[in-house]
Amino acid sequence: MKNLKSGEFLIKKTDFNNVFIPEEYNEEQKMIAQTIKDFIDAEIYPRLDDLDKQDRELMREILGKAAELGLMGIAIPEAYGGFEQDFVTQMLAAEKIGAAYSFSVAFMAHTGIGTLPIMYYGNEEQRQKYVTRLASGESVGAYCLTEPGAGSDANSGKTNAVLSEDGKHYIINGQKMWITNAGFADLQVVFAKIDNDRVLSAFIVESNMEGVVIGPDEHKMGIKGSSTAQIYYNDVKVPVENLIGKRGEGFRIALNILHMGRIKLGVNVLGAGKKAINDSVIYANERKQFGRLISTFGAIKYKLAEQVIRTFGLESAIYRVSKDIEDLKQILKTELPDVGRATIEAIGGYAIEAAILKVYGSEVLDYVVDEAVQIHGGMGYSAEMATEKGYRDSRINRIFEGTNEINRIIVVETTLKKGKKPDFNLDAKTEELYNSLDNILAGKIETGDYYQEKFSYLENFKKVILLAIHAASKEFGKDLLMEQEVINNISDMISKTYVSESLALRIQKIDNNKLKSNIDVYKDILDVEIYDAAFLIKKHGMEAINSLSQEPNKEKLIQVINKLTDTKGVNVKDARRRIADVIIEDNEYKF
Repeated sequence: MKNLKSGEFLIKKTDFNNVFIPEEYNEEQKMIAQTIKDFIDAEIYPRLDDLDKQDRELMREILGKAAELGLMGIAIPEAYGGFEQDFVTQMLAAEKIGAAYSFSVAFMAHTGIGTLPIMYYGNEEQRQKYVTRLASGESVGAYCLTEPGAGSDANSGKTNAVLSEDGKHYIINGQKMWITNAGFADLQVVFAKIDNDRVLSAFIVESNMEGVVIGPDEHKMGIKGSSTAQIYYNDVKVPVENLIGKRGEGFRIALNILHMGRIKLGVNVLGAGKKAINDSVIYANERKQFGRLISTFGAIKYKLAEQVIRTFGLESAIYRVSKDIEDLKQILKTELPDVGRATIEAIGGYAIEAAILKVYGSEVLDYVVDEAVQIHGGMGYSAEMATEKGYRDSRINRIFEGTNEINRIIVVETTLKKGKKPDFNLDAKTEELYNSLDNILAGKIETGDYYQEKFSYLENFKKVILLAIHAASKEFGKDLLMEQEVINNISDMISKTYVSESLALRIQKIDNNKLKSNIDVYKDILDVEIYDAAFLIKKHGMEAINSLSQEPNKEKLIQVINKLTDTKGVNVKDARRRIADVIIEDNEYKF
């Protein structure tokens, strides 16, 4: 069976044999992960306080040490000084880096959005000149898109580029803000409009060029060790050969690089979440109250179990789509003349999942770090503890790479656009389902063995989503995207269903291939996940349908949603306690 295209999970089934799961990492991947962990333990954790004092030289020094280990070149081909790894390995490396607090922001900005626009869209001369320096750590990169008046609406930027009279340079004027690595970056990918163009172009700007002025570091709530500043461009002369791609291609470059940034943020926060869980369980296993370790209390077990369930689900979804992207990249390499373009087009090919994981991942991390503080009690609020730092650092992730509000719109908008294609044909499928309301009400909910039952529930959740899409599209038409409350309902249903299905496929594969000896606790994770998903799908489905004033079958749709979200009862208290008992015994996240 072929892997599904972006969004097709809504209308097609996936065989667990076609899903990659973390239990299948090879030895080389495990070695890279261990190298990164050892690096963070040795170079980052002992210096966290110094990094938080905005020591630009120290951050630059540690980035250089990461480069010496080859970590800057994981996504870069050997021809440009890297040791190009497949996309799954790139994501695993990004996960491990995610545990490094503000260093992870500087590192990911450099290796991702600061380097890959040139790698993926630059010409051979640009790659040889600049990518080699970025891969070796000789230069540090930054990505300059956001402006004071252009945040989510990136194409409204005012930074301007005018061709010089001799035709040798573009003269750039403008201002960028919230630029990560600004304080010590050598190279900048800068977006500007040439003359009066409607869309952006992209340029490579060297920080030491005359007219580039870098402001002081911003004072931020979190990620304090990351240099974030404004950059001003005053008649900066940029050689014409530093135009990345074609004139006017900058907006496309920005969008595709943001897809990449979103999915890597989703895996980055996974690493941060696991670090917070480890801090939580270690503290719970040391702290006593009322003569007992707090890890023995039910309320603490609930928190630990929920941290595990949400993190395990996020991880399952991340590596499912990571392998899908790698498979698509291999196909596109035979169709496109350039490996860089094949890679970025493959990532862009899963824009729906990238937006899902950015939103879901950032909100899972916020939950995990919030409960980590709560488990620590008063100590969690103390700056002496890493938990406090993790809590503050987490909050930016719901804003980075497009706000979660924007990404929720992207999930639905992209689903609707892809649904117009003949091989997807979402409209026909939703229409057919809408016309079958009576049959759904009269029919029986499918049952079977353990996994058949779980996947039957998931298929019913998808039906709720499709019915909500159909009814909302019919009522609001082209104005649907302005009905953002309804969009949020639909987006959250899509996201939860994708994550829940990914988790189910992973556990089914673990069970089938006998990859774990304690499969029952993984079934506990799946039981709680599906139980909670049913209530969330029901809530959002009801809200979406009740938001419609012209829907003639509203009451029938409500009945159908009630039926499609009906699941067997689960003793979630005992299930969560069993999950918590495993992590308490291990004293770390080993799921």
